[in-house]
Amino acid sequence: MPILAAYMVPHPPMIVPEVGRGGESQIRATAEAYAQVAGEIAALRPETIIVTSPHTVMYADYFHISPGAAASGSFAQFRAGSVRFRETYDTGLREALCAIADAEDFPAGTLGERDPQLDHGVMVPLYFVRQKYSDFRLLRIGLSGLPLTDHYRLGQMLRQAVGQTGRRAVLIASGDLSHKLQTYGPYGFAEEGPVYDARIMDVCGRAAFGELFDFDETFCDRAAECGHRSFVIMAGALDGQAVSARTLSHEDVTGVGYGICTFHPEGEDPDRHFLDRYLQEEAAQRRRQEAEEDPYVRLARASVRSYVRDRIQLSVPEGLPAELTGRRAGVFVSIHEHGRLRGCIGTILPVTGSVAEEILRNAVSACSQDPRFQPVRPEELPYLEIIVDVLGEPETIGGPEDLDVKRYGVIVSKGGRRGLLLPDLDGVDTVEEQIAIAKRKAGIGEAETVRLERFEVIRHH
Repeated sequence: MPILAAYMVPHPPMIVPEVGRGGESQIRATAEAYAQVAGEIAALRPETIIVTSPHTVMYADYFHISPGAAASGSFAQFRAGSVRFRETYDTGLREALCAIADAEDFPAGTLGERDPQLDHGVMVPLYFVRQKYSDFRLLRIGLSGLPLTDHYRLGQMLRQAVGQTGRRAVLIASGDLSHKLQTYGPYGFAEEGPVYDARIMDVCGRAAFGELFDFDETFCDRAAECGHRSFVIMAGALDGQAVSARTLSHEDVTGVGYGICTFHPEGEDPDRHFLDRYLQEEAAQRRRQEAEEDPYVRLARASVRSYVRDRIQLSVPEGLPAELTGRRAGVFVSIHEHGRLRGCIGTILPVTGSVAEEILRNAVSACSQDPRFQPVRPEELPYLEIIVDVLGEPETIGGPEDLDVKRYGVIVSKGGRRGLLLPDLDGVDTVEEQIAIAKRKAGIGEAETVRLERFEVIRHH
């Protein structure tokens, strides 16, 4: 049995009258749309309501599924402790989902519970649902820092688990839109904010779920969106289904975007396997890029492939250009997948006999030893974009005025602590940001004075 329906909803606590205390009148259209959603859910009479929330436990590399038999919560942190919830979890559906994830070696499960209390990303939707329907159990799922493709895959697993258990289930994708829509809003204004809201409402209003992958991570960060990953899980849960979509409301009067859309499956549709299509297009694009890669990137890619597939570290091959074998330099190898960083390791100064050796060594480290990421898996190889930065000699500078975020990388030093940031990185637009990030990487406090060095790179991609 497929999921009965899915809903894209926001979660502003102020929409609850006991919290808003009159302020909820500012978003009356959202409240009215919420009441309509609740009525639809009541008419469907689901056994289980699945809620994906940005405000439950969230890890960089793992999807947390709330464990236990039940959980409680209230709006006490919003000065409305009288509004309380006690929800029973659907343990059978949870077990089925976890079993599917385990079988596919997918990073999702019940490990790492930090706070069992229900979060407002779950409670706000349930506040409206419970006004009209109460005969359900809950499955609560958090988001992660993993790529959008993994969020879609989790949605596909949800659909599979619902089918295996025969549950009558609906899915609520909880998430606000941009938090930077108005100068008077709590988070200020960014030009990306209104653009994000217009795009996401258009995409979801058409159920054009394949376009969710087209939202660049830097763009989303600047827009300060909240629910995008939640919406992608929902899209995965409706994978392969014809969908009737309806936009009920969109408001931005508080400086934060609140959008509500409904989605009702209407049978199988082989043209709506959006993840498969996206991966095929990504692999084809990578193959086209590979055909144009220079010897630096080809060498790094060969090193990654050899190590990931066979755990063999390559030696310097014959026939390389003299510029790779006849000089020494520091080298950084960066790996991206689906537009996100997947690993980056390098050397400020050379530690091997040639640039070629430096590339081979650091490519292996980037794909297997970056502590921020799990090692690259063989099935990821077709989608990897690889960049090789060959560093020039660092030079000491007098201060930030001698930096240019597009031209120079920066090295910050304090005692034995040293941090580096490459130049011309997405999302790093000012020298101040560049220095601050380099300090954080080195474990140096924001207010501490540091020795600054700059360097140039020759970038190969």
